[in-house]
Amino acid sequence: MIRTIFTVGIFALLGLFALKLVFGILGFAFGIFGALLIIAFKVALLGGAVYLVIRIVSPETARKLRERSGG
Repeated sequence: MIRTIFTVGIFALLGLFALKLVFGILGFAFGIFGALLIIAFKVALLGGAVYLVIRIVSPETARKLRERSGG
């Protein structure tokens, strides 16, 4: 589950970098880049918090989620 969250985060950052390159040429990327970066950060925090709560409340469910995601 953690690996999945990190993988999504890495792809989000790579996408943001690509957007920065594309829109940076046009000169108005900081607003778009900043907004997407904030959204990606919030999603990563929310996913991590949900997983932490599941791991504390129900370790067996967290184990099943890890097994299902291949981790």
